[in-house]
Amino acid sequence: MYQTEMVQTHALRDFNLNVEEGEFIAVTGPSGSGKTTFLNIAGMLEPFTGGEYLLDGIDVGKLNDNQRADLRNQKIGFIFQGFNLIPDLNLYENVEVPLRYRGIKAAERKRRIEQCLEQVGLASRAKHLPQQLSGGQQQRVAIARALAGEPRFLLADEPTGNLDSLMARQVMELLEQINRDGATIIMVTHDAELARRAPRNIQVVDGQLADFTLYQGNPNMAVGA
Repeated sequence: MYQTEMVQTHALRDFNLNVEEGEFIAVTGPSGSGKTTFLNIAGMLEPFTGGEYLLDGIDVGKLNDNQRADLRNQKIGFIFQGFNLIPDLNLYENVEVPLRYRGIKAAERKRRIEQCLEQVGLASRAKHLPQQLSGGQQQRVAIARALAGEPRFLLADEPTGNLDSLMARQVMELLEQINRDGATIIMVTHDAELARRAPRNIQVVDGQLADFTLYQGNPNMAVGA
């Protein structure tokens, strides 16, 4: 639930979800169903005025803006449909930008950037500009940028939406490998074929969970509205 000047809107209703560490969850549903709203709330990009959100046991609803920003920077990485790369910077520099903002020292930045570009298969192209790459390769750079922050959770909003089917499968294979390496991933997608590859599928319709698998245990991420 969120509040505007004129009206109170229930974007998510009866939305109760536990996410275990190491899960890979695909979120599907029609346009306007609340998928992106859920992802934005999970990523602390959108405020909410009703319900409860626990991240690693921390009650997000009780944090102020600065505390939410700090928690987001510490624990969450984002992958978007648009690659959001800076065209005048090479791949190394694009991955470096958020690390500079976080005040990470040069030697540690170098270690992370080289490791992440190697992980996505682009170490040899570190000095190339984004426009010298295919769409799939640009999305790999965006994934490397997200990984460089060493997040606990990766939130992906239509990460293959701008790619052809071959490149989409390649990006999905990379996400699957990242998940096998231990990352927790929540991915919003309209691609039913890719969604079926995720071990757990959730469908959102009219702001509600219409179909999901319930996992027992102590959640690392829990959202309720």
